[in-house]
Amino acid sequence: MTLTMSRPLNGRLSAAGIHLMISLAVAAAAAALVFGIWYPYPYREISGGRELFFIVIAVDVVMGPLLTLTVFNRNKPSRELRRDLAMIGLLQIAALVYGLWTVSVARPVHLVFEIDRFRVVHAIEVPEEELAQPPAALQHLPWTGPTLLSTRAFRNEREKVDMTLVAMGGVPLGARPALWQAYTVAEPQIRLAARPLSDLKARFPAQVGLIDEALKSVPGAGTSVMSLAYLPMASRDKFWTVLLDLNTTKVIAFVPIDSF
Repeated sequence: MTLTMSRPLNGRLSAAGIHLMISLAVAAAAAALVFGIWYPYPYREISGGRELFFIVIAVDVVMGPLLTLTVFNRNKPSRELRRDLAMIGLLQIAALVYGLWTVSVARPVHLVFEIDRFRVVHAIEVPEEELAQPPAALQHLPWTGPTLLSTRAFRNEREKVDMTLVAMGGVPLGARPALWQAYTVAEPQIRLAARPLSDLKARFPAQVGLIDEALKSVPGAGTSVMSLAYLPMASRDKFWTVLLDLNTTKVIAFVPIDSF
């Protein structure tokens, strides 16, 4: 009796285990897409992509194998069993696609120099009706990770007031395509706004080790201290610091310090 009853359970466990392995493999591929392309470091930390992705994947990976464990039965007609497993697969695929779509619309698309700071801009924050206004090369939101941009100077006082009021209402200047321009155009303004790295270390003496650790992976950073500077960086609800090489205005590192 016990042996007879254990066979269906063993079959179900085996089927659920196989389904779990497949689900984990798909989850790993999805993770490579999300964290390798859409949310590279440090954006997985500051844009909420990691938490959102893990919620989606946890639900998807658990749902499929559990449903398989529930419905799998070798005594069912093969056509009915295939139909049940196909339905589970379709549900799981639909959940994964919806989850990835949700993660994608929240993805960071640009790191924008905005007057005196950097702003992480996410796809969902960009007014679609303005995408035709910047130069042609900037009219599409990238799918291969955030790119560097800057905001142009206001054309007049009226535009400054209008844009500032909208920013106070929740749409930051860096998310306005009407203000976008190439990052290199703003190099003089970036050099003026940036502050010496020594000032950052003086303000946050307890974080000096963290700053030095971030610079370890930057070739030549230790030999060009005079050219290193920083600017604050704002995301949705997190504030970090960008480290720059003033000779090139290149972003070289990020540190989780609120330097505003």
